[in-house]
Amino acid sequence: MPHRPGTEPFAHDGGAVGALLCHGFTGSPASMRPWAEHLAAAGLAVELPRLPGHGSHWRDMALTRWPDWYAEIERAYRRLRERCDTVVAMGLSMGGTLATHLAAQYPSAASGVDGLVLVNPSFRSDNASLRALPVVKHLVPSVKGVSNDIALEGADEIAYDRVPLRALASLVELWQVVETELPRVTQPVLAFRSAVDHVVEPSSLELFTRLVGSNDVTVDVLARSHHVATLDHDADVIHTRSVAFARHIAEQRNAPDRTTEVAS
Repeated sequence: MPHRPGTEPFAHDGGAVGALLCHGFTGSPASMRPWAEHLAAAGLAVELPRLPGHGSHWRDMALTRWPDWYAEIERAYRRLRERCDTVVAMGLSMGGTLATHLAAQYPSAASGVDGLVLVNPSFRSDNASLRALPVVKHLVPSVKGVSNDIALEGADEIAYDRVPLRALASLVELWQVVETELPRVTQPVLAFRSAVDHVVEPSSLELFTRLVGSNDVTVDVLARSHHVATLDHDADVIHTRSVAFARHIAEQRNAPDRTTEVAS
């Protein structure tokens, strides 16, 4: 099916610091576009892909699984890595899950992902009904979705109003994979959590902070925003802090080695 207007991918050449932006489950690049444009205006190279099955109709998404979504993220990452000295992966909701999986596959010590910015990332759910997904996904094609959880009036993430259950079951599988990988994620992390989130429970980020291997994790609470905080009242906070975070990582990465031996 044709993609809906406003869901187009975004890319910008920029400089030596790159930002890979990952949108969320059933969402689209529209949820990240203002953020991407802010990063580009600040001089960063930017890649904001549209995940397979997104931006058109939920029936298209029903045919995709998490390895399809991740493959698109990985391709965008490689494009940035070819032209940037520093790459920071940034994700909203499931986009945060995919960004974290990417960081586990490409550790910074091997010229991989140098940092993570996560906005209301999803790593688990308190919803007990998800346990029935392995069976229910064969009986029910979709259920009502939770889109546009945004406090700011008039904002639209251009997401599906239905959730394909086969794709949702695959997301749960992704959570399980990433949970086992968290101790290997040692990159600096800047995370944002909305005080009121009707989609992802606080236990999700709590799981991340408990298991992640990084010793440099900052969590900021967004008091005025709901789940899609990238389009909400606190979007400017995310924009400003993520630029500063990426630049700080680049400065640290390029700092001269201060452990050089002094001649006696």
